Amino acid sequence: MFLEKGFPADTRREELLLEESSEATPQTDTVTSSAPIVPTNDIPVLRRSSRVSQQPERYGFLGLTGQLDNDTKTYGEAMSDIDSEKWIEAMKFEMDSMSSNKVWTLVDPPKGVKPVGCKWVYKRKFGADGEVTTFKARLVAKGYTQRPGVDFEETYSPVAMAKSIRIMLAIAAWYDYEIWQMDVKMDFLNGFVEEENMDQPEGFTSIGEEQKVCHLQRSIYGLKQASRSWNIHFDEVIWGYDFIKNDFDPCVHKKVSGSSVAFLVLYVDDILLIGNDVKMLGDTKAWLSTQFSMKDLEIQDGKLQTRIPSVRHGVKLSKKQSPKTDEELRKIFDIPYASAVGSIQYAVQCTRLDVSFALSITSRYQACAGEAHWTAVKIILKYLRRTKDMFLIYGGGELILEGYSDASFQSDEDDAKSQSGFVFKLNGGVVAWKSSKQNTTADSTTEAEYIAASEAAKEAVWMKNYIQELGIVPSITEPVVIFCDNNEAIAQAKELRSHHRSKHILRRYHLLREMVGRGDVRMNRVTSAENMADPLTKPVS
Repeated sequence: MFLEKGFPADTRREELLLEESSEATPQTDTVTSSAPIVPTNDIPVLRRSSRVSQQPERYGFLGLTGQLDNDTKTYGEAMSDIDSEKWIEAMKFEMDSMSSNKVWTLVDPPKGVKPVGCKWVYKRKFGADGEVTTFKARLVAKGYTQRPGVDFEETYSPVAMAKSIRIMLAIAAWYDYEIWQMDVKMDFLNGFVEEENMDQPEGFTSIGEEQKVCHLQRSIYGLKQASRSWNIHFDEVIWGYDFIKNDFDPCVHKKVSGSSVAFLVLYVDDILLIGNDVKMLGDTKAWLSTQFSMKDLEIQDGKLQTRIPSVRHGVKLSKKQSPKTDEELRKIFDIPYASAVGSIQYAVQCTRLDVSFALSITSRYQACAGEAHWTAVKIILKYLRRTKDMFLIYGGGELILEGYSDASFQSDEDDAKSQSGFVFKLNGGVVAWKSSKQNTTADSTTEAEYIAASEAAKEAVWMKNYIQELGIVPSITEPVVIFCDNNEAIAQAKELRSHHRSKHILRRYHLLREMVGRGDVRMNRVTSAENMADPLTKPVS
């Protein structure tokens, strides 16, 4: 028996008794009531919309897509894979490249020398439609078996700094220079190595010479010294064509012939050719093609632009939010926190100065990240995805280098240290920036601003020297102006003031006063509202 209250009947609310049949056969429940039953035909039918429900467009950015990592791991898997013929074709192409570059010769294994192993690395490359476009097989050496001091000596290999490239692009935009981009195919195979032996590749052992090893004459992917060997060889080649290395960035080269000038920037295997003479650039390109296997890359026709974003105001992170219990530690253990922070760092180094402050905060907790820290990282990644169409713009300004410096006083939640930030502009666009926590605790806002200005001045001196080496920016001979919104810090940079408030400042920060004295930089006043470095020192709303 069921009792239901509040059923409407003739504007009166009465109790209805629902009698449930005890018979086994299906039967309609009977309803008894002292009031007459309202005919069902008199009850209006609710109208339902025929439109298809859709989520708001703002949720479109929240969808996560992923590609299943189903690449073949070993040679045996490749041979048993459904695409085995494609893998065989890719491996043959790789072996043809090795043969054409004369990477090795087969020799008897030297006594007392253990050859380096090798393996195949397989990769499916997908197009925009999600379909497989390329099957890539690359032969790599097992460099992790090499011993320092025995198999190799040095591994350092420089690459062009991102700020060097941005400066070159800003200058090119001012003078309307040509910008060409090229890629060196199989770049590591162009370097030379000495006394390195490797096992024969699996599946391509020479018949009748199975006991022999590959005596490497050129470097190969996977070797510890491969990148260094390639860089040394490239320098020798480019210097033979009358290019001169920049002393402040060894991967930027310059060639002058009369009124024509050409710059070559090397980033691993990517080359930027920048200059004012199309014929000179064409000759350089043709000559490079005789030395290496080259591929032209298109330069996208667009401007480089960025803007300062709106970041959640008041979100603070500290070590108090780190995991404390075993359960919290287990929950956070599998989260790729460091990997995500590294991805953000790469974006910041290239173009995204707008998340510099957020990166500086989140990167402090890689060893003790908690749920709040991981949530903050996901917010940054979500923001970057929503604003991936942002870019830097150069043009519309003067070809004069100027900087902005700022600091937030004791903003760190854990140790009360201050945050420094600086931004440098050239030809209307930013070319260098940094946001970082200060190494020492500041006793006053003046000290915090003074320390931040000192760091900015050191960056200004490097940029001044680098641009002077280029020899095409006349204004760089003048002191670099750094704008600051603290009058006392500016006064301290010019001469010693207020001894009792500044006597404890570490000596290395007084380098600022020396750089101002010798005319490298000049400190000027700017309002806080016009200070471009302000968003790099605190969250903004």
